[in-house]
Amino acid sequence: MAMVAAFLVFRLRSVLGKRTGHERPPHDPYAGREDARARPEAQDAGDDTVVALPDRSGDRAPKSDIPEDSPAAGGLRDVQAADGNFAVGEFLEGARMAFEMIVTSFAAGDRDTLRPLLSDEVYDNFAGAIEAREGRDETMEMTLVGIREAEILEANMDGRVAFLTVKIVSEQIEVVRDAGGEPVSGDPTKVATVTDIWTFARNTRSRNPNWTLVATEAPN
Repeated sequence: MAMVAAFLVFRLRSVLGKRTGHERPPHDPYAGREDARARPEAQDAGDDTVVALPDRSGDRAPKSDIPEDSPAAGGLRDVQAADGNFAVGEFLEGARMAFEMIVTSFAAGDRDTLRPLLSDEVYDNFAGAIEAREGRDETMEMTLVGIREAEILEANMDGRVAFLTVKIVSEQIEVVRDAGGEPVSGDPTKVATVTDIWTFARNTRSRNPNWTLVATEAPN
């Protein structure tokens, strides 16, 4: 399945998720999920969208690996019916890889890497946060220590477009420094647990096997 899978601090904290501890509670500035659903043709983008998938040889569909106890089991069966090559394990592996790419690219201000991984609305928010950080002459240092959990919470079809919502729990170290190198936020010696909820989308009739990040939200 497609390799899809940012941790944003301060202004970006609201983009991605919620830290443990006593930081400000996040809010979700992305109201783009409906916009993404309204434009399924956006999922028919070129082959450079998102991350290349492992090659699957042969025409035989994989054996279903949908957990029966998953809250998204019914929706996942609908996705698999629309795309016979869909496999939960491969999707989650890709989600983890994409999560790391987006996190590290955001911290580095790497817009070129972010662009094909994100829908227009999500990219505009990420790029705006990077621009604001650069405007303050600040730099961000972030280390993704590891991903503790990745779970599909919701899956559904909207026409030919599949939407999968994933909870990702990770451990991260981050600090933002001013122009003089002094920390303005974060702690370079502290590992924080962060929970993010991301929604990925893909046109199941497209020859492009890749998924795109179309929405982020803060957990309740």
